[in-house]
Amino acid sequence: MGTGDLRPSHDKAWAELWLKSTLEVVGSERLCRALIGCMFYLLSAFPSIHDTSSSFGGISPGGLSNGGDGQDYWGHVFWDQDIWMYPGIALFYPELARAVLRYRVGTVDGAKYNAQKQGYKGLKFPWESALSGREVCPDDVYGQQEIHINGDVTLAFQNYLYLTQDLSVFREGGAELVYGVADYWVSRVKWNPEDQKYHLLGVMPPDEYYRNVNNSVYTNAAAKLSLHFAEDLANLLHHPAPKAWRDVAERLKIPFDQASQYHPEYDGYVKGYPVKQADTVMLGYPLGFQMPLEVRKNDLEVYEPVTDPNGPAMTWSMFAIGWLELGDTEKAQLLLQKCFQNIQGPFQVWSESSDGSGAVNFLTGMGGFLQAVLFGYTGFRVQKECLAFSPLLPSDLSELCIRGVSYLGCRMDWLLRKDEVCVILRQQAGGAECDAKSCNLQVVLKDSGIQIPLMPGQPVTFPRGPGCVCKLALTSYCWPF
Repeated sequence: MGTGDLRPSHDKAWAELWLKSTLEVVGSERLCRALIGCMFYLLSAFPSIHDTSSSFGGISPGGLSNGGDGQDYWGHVFWDQDIWMYPGIALFYPELARAVLRYRVGTVDGAKYNAQKQGYKGLKFPWESALSGREVCPDDVYGQQEIHINGDVTLAFQNYLYLTQDLSVFREGGAELVYGVADYWVSRVKWNPEDQKYHLLGVMPPDEYYRNVNNSVYTNAAAKLSLHFAEDLANLLHHPAPKAWRDVAERLKIPFDQASQYHPEYDGYVKGYPVKQADTVMLGYPLGFQMPLEVRKNDLEVYEPVTDPNGPAMTWSMFAIGWLELGDTEKAQLLLQKCFQNIQGPFQVWSESSDGSGAVNFLTGMGGFLQAVLFGYTGFRVQKECLAFSPLLPSDLSELCIRGVSYLGCRMDWLLRKDEVCVILRQQAGGAECDAKSCNLQVVLKDSGIQIPLMPGQPVTFPRGPGCVCKLALTSYCWPF
């Protein structure tokens, strides 16, 4: 301040951030402002990209803001960090993603204590986390029953590995975390001889209108996926994987109504019962749980009309992503428009609920909104061996530009238009080309099978449609659509 350098240094720092993570749309100034606001507030809440090694206490739904009347969450960390805020930031900044993962690794002792206190093995991450990792939720039922948090934490580690193929975090405690979560699931399930399935009893789903229910479909699906990931990671690191991990994963009950071809939220759920927030619709994204498109559509149609219109802001983003998966941009836009009710001008401040109540500034809602664009319009899906895409723009947008997507150590800029897509692999600072060993990437188009190598600084344009970015040597792909 004494030298007058405060504002110039601030501008310089933000210019660097925007260079690495810019989202621009042509056709909606309102959407542009909202996206810039989301990125600004989320990046402000994360550590500096230049100093991610220092102590980081995680991110609360409203940061350290005070929403009044006990609505600010006391700075505690929930699943909001790992499921809602993390994915969009991890797509641009692997160093910030590592900071989130290291925060969770640093709370492993507390998670072990939580599991033992409940009478189980492994790790039980708290519903509300602070520095120690011990449960600090003032209402015991959430810490006891909202156990899907374990799967949410593991999913963040899985996404990081698939985006970076960086094993350092796993060798520094991340692997033990993933294995500990798997051990918890194995000790927590109950075998049911009638249907020959493992059950998770007495839980609270993400939809907090219900408690002490059995087999929350989101919880069970998250557990199944995290058990499979634990086994895959163990094989990758040459660690002996207990057979129980696979056994429980393959025989864990996933509630499904054969007659109506949809997923009940939990055992005994009745169609038409009210729902607080996105829950079952998150099976498709972010969990990536495989199902026929008809079932995906049925889930969206069953839960949309019964979801509380005054529920938390991130909900409609998940519905929008679901409809974009199905190719219905008009339906997606109608639902995404609901998010704007939570944005207050002129500084794009988000409230948790559309009536202005709840946590302020609601970073969770911003994270969900960002994902609707970053993973909805683009169709980006972080897969084990590729970054899949399936772009689809609504009628009111002519272009979407996303600069700085980070994948396998390389940065890419994407320009999406109505009929074509352009991808540019960035050159390193000073014009030097990316390292040939780390950036041997190609675009593979699903419909034609055409493979297009990506060369630094050389734009690649192709017709809009599904495909993936992967390593040049890869010959098989896992298509999400």
